[in-house]
Amino acid sequence: MNILTFDIEEWYLEKTFNGDRKDKYTEYDAYLDKILLLLNEIGKRATFFCVGKMATEFPDVIKKIANQGHEIGCHSNFHAWLNKMTKEEARQDTREAVDSLEQCVGSKIKSYRAPAFSIGENNKWLFEIFAECGIERDSSIFPATRDFGGFSSFGYKEPVWISYNGIQIKEYPICTAKLLGKEFAYSGGGYFRFFPLWFIKKEMKMSNYSICYFHIGDLLPDINGIMSRKEYEEYFKEDGSMINRYKRYIKSNLGKKRAWNKLEKMVITNDFFNLDEIDKIIDWKKCPIKVL
Repeated sequence: MNILTFDIEEWYLEKTFNGDRKDKYTEYDAYLDKILLLLNEIGKRATFFCVGKMATEFPDVIKKIANQGHEIGCHSNFHAWLNKMTKEEARQDTREAVDSLEQCVGSKIKSYRAPAFSIGENNKWLFEIFAECGIERDSSIFPATRDFGGFSSFGYKEPVWISYNGIQIKEYPICTAKLLGKEFAYSGGGYFRFFPLWFIKKEMKMSNYSICYFHIGDLLPDINGIMSRKEYEEYFKEDGSMINRYKRYIKSNLGKKRAWNKLEKMVITNDFFNLDEIDKIIDWKKCPIKVL
């Protein structure tokens, strides 16, 4: 089973952090239209994890996606890292995001993904908050070490039940492959831009489960400049040293000029579904339970 997802935040981040440039909104709109047109032509549906503030500040973007028959999921309210929030901050963020998205599209929000996969051993209490807010399935677990999150001890690379403090939520973890003794994601973001398409398709065929994730920014061919120290620290909430900023510059721009063509070829030549569709196919009675 192959699952196709997109994280939608660029319009809000442009307005909040990058100068509110009208030409960037036009560029984002154009690439979103390309994605929606492609999926419509081949009859496939994706889950679009959207920032709550997109629903209040750019509602037409969210409605455009929903009107094409795609699932709208929640991607937090402000696109802030959850592992840097207190419980009350996370609860307020999730409630506001879910409420804004539900009011925008007029239907229940069931799926969630944390910004930067920022759920790990130290903030697993987030699943209680998700359940309080009506979330039924999550796709935030990155079962390996990474810069801004990662849950290397999670132990599963397949859909599982998460059980925590009396609640249960369906989890769709990100897929990883072992290279040189380390686990790497291969099916989204910078990893998708880095690995050749033949390798990605090979890994997908070797597994009964894969979940791909993309941002509009992953697909734009233009190269981003190095962030200023202030910009970096305001957004990433960590030291904006030149080394950190240069590493982010490399990761953000690697393989961008070929990304759209790779995505188009992969989506056309493989079967894909959204989370809502897959949820109805999986026999959840046979899925393992991960007790946190």
